Formats: sequence, structure tokens, C-alpha cells
Amino acid sequence: MFDLATQDITYLPGVGPHRADILNKELNIRSLHDLLYYFPYKYVDRSRIYNIKEVNGNMPYIQLKGYILSFETFGEGRQRRLVAHFSDNTGLVDLVWFQGIKYVTGKYKANQEYIVFGKPGIFNGRINIAHPDIDIPSNTTTAPPGLRPYYNTTEKMKRSSLNSHAIEKLECTLLGRITSLKETLPAYLLKEHHLIGLEEALRNIHFPKDANWLSKAQLRLKFEELFYLQLDILQYSKERQRKYNGFVFNRIGEAFNTFYQRNLPFPLTDAQKRVLKEIRKDVGSGKQMNRLLQGDVGSGKTLVALMSMLMAIDNGFQSCMMAPTEILANQHYQTLCDFLHGMHIRVELLTGSIKGKKRQEILAGLITGDVHILIGTHAIIEDTVAFSHLGLVIIDEQHRFGVAQRAKLWKKNATPPHILVMTATPIPRTLAMTLYGDLDVSVIDQLPPGRKPIETRHLFDNRRDALYNFIRKQIQEGRQVYIVYPLIQESEKIDIKNLEDGYMHICEAFPECQVCKVHGKMKPAEKDEEMQRFVQGEAQIMVSTTVIEVGVNVPNASVMVIENAERFGLSQLHQLRGRVGRGADQSYCILVTGYKLSEETRKRIEIMTKSNDGFEIAEADLKLRGPGDLEGTQQSGIAFHLKIADLAHDGQLLQYARQAAQKLIGLDPECTHEENRIVWEQLRKLRNENTNWSDIS
Repeated sequence: MFDLATQDITYLPGVGPHRADILNKELNIRSLHDLLYYFPYKYVDRSRIYNIKEVNGNMPYIQLKGYILSFETFGEGRQRRLVAHFSDNTGLVDLVWFQGIKYVTGKYKANQEYIVFGKPGIFNGRINIAHPDIDIPSNTTTAPPGLRPYYNTTEKMKRSSLNSHAIEKLECTLLGRITSLKETLPAYLLKEHHLIGLEEALRNIHFPKDANWLSKAQLRLKFEELFYLQLDILQYSKERQRKYNGFVFNRIGEAFNTFYQRNLPFPLTDAQKRVLKEIRKDVGSGKQMNRLLQGDVGSGKTLVALMSMLMAIDNGFQSCMMAPTEILANQHYQTLCDFLHGMHIRVELLTGSIKGKKRQEILAGLITGDVHILIGTHAIIEDTVAFSHLGLVIIDEQHRFGVAQRAKLWKKNATPPHILVMTATPIPRTLAMTLYGDLDVSVIDQLPPGRKPIETRHLFDNRRDALYNFIRKQIQEGRQVYIVYPLIQESEKIDIKNLEDGYMHICEAFPECQVCKVHGKMKPAEKDEEMQRFVQGEAQIMVSTTVIEVGVNVPNASVMVIENAERFGLSQLHQLRGRVGRGADQSYCILVTGYKLSEETRKRIEIMTKSNDGFEIAEADLKLRGPGDLEGTQQSGIAFHLKIADLAHDGQLLQYARQAAQKLIGLDPECTHEENRIVWEQLRKLRNENTNWSDIS
């Protein structure tokens, strides 16, 4: 049995140096193992052969058996096309090629019997099939009739004749050379979860005997992928818990009690109380807390974070909170100062804009311990920032920070501080188990009393007069309005409203109003000045990009207008909507789009108008767009390199795989059981080859 991972793809018959170079550059396929694990993206039933007289231009992929009668060439240069007239004695179709004409005429001959496969269409009243697959009936080097695999390829590959059919032939050649494969799951797991063996699964994922065997192969390979993903995360978490002790916060003292009795702005919801109990248990356990706090917009995460910091203060520790933008850091600083009014707790703000004497005073106060709470941006992680006794780190909207940035914070002490990660972007359970699989998860799933659900409406942009009348009425009632645009300046490629034009248009449409403008390319001081005009009520309308997506808290703002809403994902639309609905008044979110909407966009808009539940919206977003496109997953420090499993649709299987991994770790905590040897060997191998999923904490 040879090791596929060490066998260069170059030496597989049909590859060679040129094709190997293309496979490497285009698909990252270097070894025979890489090729074997390059799975089809779809399968087409090749079991039926149609008569040409049955064919019409609206059918899906079909298979024909017949003869090429003759070839004909039309046009010149780039307009040149080759047409082969193909017949089975029941009718006639045209086979058409726009590229590779010399190759086709050299390979295929008139009066030779072929099997043709492709999607029929109609041109000039005649049925044609463009760039069909063609085989000789006796050809046995490809898949048997039945489910035919199709592989993703690139234009560069196709130019070198490495289309799906060519990949299929290479897979067939490779599988023909394999006599046995080493199993990667123990026998008891295969039996317990009714899984077929690895070799059987790999043969049937490429060339399934039938639909039932394809399903068995997919189940086996998906389970294995998700099992090792979860095992890696859980094993890493267990190793870290064993390695790191945490500071013990065993007192609830003056700071916490004074705030609770005198300064608490409103009664805690049951969800907030539950989360605080979970946090208190963590920080009193003697182990380092690593907890993810999820809460929809306006659910009161900041208050929970503050009360956690007060626990730290009561036990002689400092805390810091890191936010991704200066706007959000300023917002948190102001909120905490308001909450702590009259209490002898020193809160400081550290951002890139704070320099000179003020900065030196803050840095000195951190070293002496006089600063109890530090709020800031990534400026906090600079080497010049040192603490006397940092006990708790809170990271807000953590998906906007890279792994290395976050890690610097808990290296400020010899003993790592407790970690509380907060996000207002609801994360579907399947993603949470993967992105944050080694963190304990708390959820605030209640809004503070008195909040009214935001009413979301969809308007086409030809109803702008009605929209402006509605905005004017809201302003006359004393409310304020956000208008959000996708771009700052006009793009030649994308015909969408842009902020600069939009700002001028709004100023003209509302001459009686003060209009402010905020976007990410403004200088921080200029941005803050414009933001303050809106916060203090001097401006009635704020025209903005998505820079206001998180952190801006203006209870008097009751209308969020999102221009070109079709350009935004569901989670981002939900985040923007969360900027209103923060006061006691009824609030509105208006989604403005053009008439021409794709089916997916219509679904997004419909979901937004029907639901205010962030978790429901996040689940829908995952199903519509997949994990790689979701807000947060690209910035989290990991890429999703799943080859076959789909987090959007395999949530139940992920749960089974996680339970199996948890059970194995529980039964074999020292990794010594002989029956699990192949598991730990495979995990070590995968950790060497792939992204370390444990880097996500």
C-alpha cells in the first residue's frame, strides 16, 4: 500500500508536467491524495439514451447515440464556430463548438458511432448542443452508464483540455491503481454510525453504483470531515484548560453591589441574569473563562459586560474592552461613564487619536492600577500598553479582529486573563460549533422591557415621493433618520446609488433639515464631529455608509432607510436595522430596491420584512449564502476548507459528529486506547496538513 499523500500527481498517466502545473496552480492539487479528495460538485443520470425525435430545446441534460454525418464551419476569427450534424435515424441535431475546433476535427470522424451528452437548446429553429461530451460506446476508461460525476474546472484548465470529463478520466485511472486504502475511522465508529469503509466511500463518491451508494459515500465522508474538525477543536480546548489556570474572582463586593442598588438603569431581563450567573461561575472556577456572549442588537450585552468588569474590580483586577472602530470604542466609553456616574471607578479611553500627555497619563494609570477599566481599539494591544493586574478582557464584535491581534491581549499577563467575546451578529448553531467550538456560549435572547418590534417595509425606488413624505412626517414628530448607501463614490461597474450623490440629493429634497454625512474614509475627528451632530440632535438626517452598522446608539432615531438593499446580505441588513428601535417610539426600517431582483434577493427581502429574530435571520443567511460569505467568517482568522460537508445543510450530522468526538475524548482522555490509535494518528496528520481550527479562540 503506497502513501497517496507523497505521490506526485505528475506521474499519474494522463497528467505529466504541464497538466500537473495547471492542477497545482488552479486547484491546489499536488498529490494523488489531493486528486482523490477532489470531489464532484454534481451528478447527472446517464442511464437513459433518448431518441432525437423526443428532444426539445427546454430539456435538461440528455444523452444521444448516433453518427456524425458531416462537419461545417461558419464565421471567421473569434466568430468562428464548428457545427457537426448528428443523427440517430430518428432526427437531426447540431453539435456546436466555439473553441477547440482543431482538436474536435482531429479527434471525431464522420460515420463513426458516438454517445453524445449535453444540454439541448434552439438556434435558428434547429436543436443544438453546445460543447457536448462525446464518447465511443465501447470506451471503458470513464464511468459506467448511470450517475456521471461533474467536477468544477476553470477557464485556464479548459484551455488545456482539463475539463470535467478529463478530471473524470484521471480519477478513474487513479482508482484503478489503488488496491487498498488505510482506514481513517475505528471500526466501532463505523458500526455505531452505520458508515461504509473509506475505500468504498471514495470509489462511490466519484463513480457511484447508484443513488443509494452515492448517499452512503457522502454520509461517510461528511461525517469523517466533521468528526475530525470537532475533535481538533474539542481536544485543543481540553489541552488549553489543562494548561491554563485562571484568576479566581470569589467576591461580589462594593463596586458590583453599589452599581446594582443605585445605578442599574432598568431591571435585568431573565436572560441577562442567566448569563451573569454563567460568567460568575466561570470566573470563580479557577480555570480561565473563554465564553462567547451572543445577543441580538439592543439586548443589553454592554450592561452584562460592565457588571462582569465590576466583579473583576471587586477582586482587585483591571479589565479592558476592545472594539473594532473608534466610533464603537467612543460609544462604549460614553455608555460606561454614564452607567458608572457617581461611582469612584476610573474608566479611560485609548484609541489612535489619543496622543501626548493624555496618553502618557493613561499608560501610567494602567501600570499603577489607578485605571480600573480601559476601553479602546486595537491601540490597546500595542507593546507600550501594560497593566498592573489585568484580569478580564472583553472583545466586542470579535470577528473584526484577527487571531494574532486577539492573542496579544491575553499575553499581557503571565496568567492569561478571563476572556469574554461579544457579538451582536447572531451566529447559527452549526457555525457557532465550528467558529467558536472551544468557547462556552451564552445567549441573551430577550430585549429589555418597553422595546417595540421594528416594522420593516420594502419599497421600490420609483416610490421615492411616498418615502420622502414618510420621512418628513417622522422628522416633524421630532424623530431622526438614517439613510445608508452601499458605496462612497460612484462605481463605473455597478449602477447603484452612491453616498456623495445621495447626500446632495437629500440636502435638496429636505432643505428645511440639517443633514450630516459619515463614511469610513473621513478623518476620525471629522467623523466624530458629524456623528456628534446627529447624537445631540443638531442634525435630523444622517447619510452614511455601513460604518454605522455597529455601535451607534441614538434612541431618538426611528427610521433606517437602506438604499440598494439588494446589495446587502441578510445579517448586515439586520445589523443596520438594529440602529433604530432603541427608544420607546415605534421604529421603521425601509428597504429600497430596484425592480429587477434575483430570486435569492427576493427571499432575503421577504425574510427581513417578516422577522425581527436575528438568529432566524442568521440561519436563513447561512442557507442562502453559505458559511464562507457570512459576515465574520472571512475575518475570523480561518477559512472554511470543508471539501464535502456543508454547514448550511449538515447541521444534524455536525451535531452527531461533535457528540462522537466528545464521547471519544471522555472515554480516552490520555489518547492511549489501542482502538483509537488511528484516530489520534489521523488528527496529528490533519493538523500538520491543514489550517489549525483551534486558532479560532
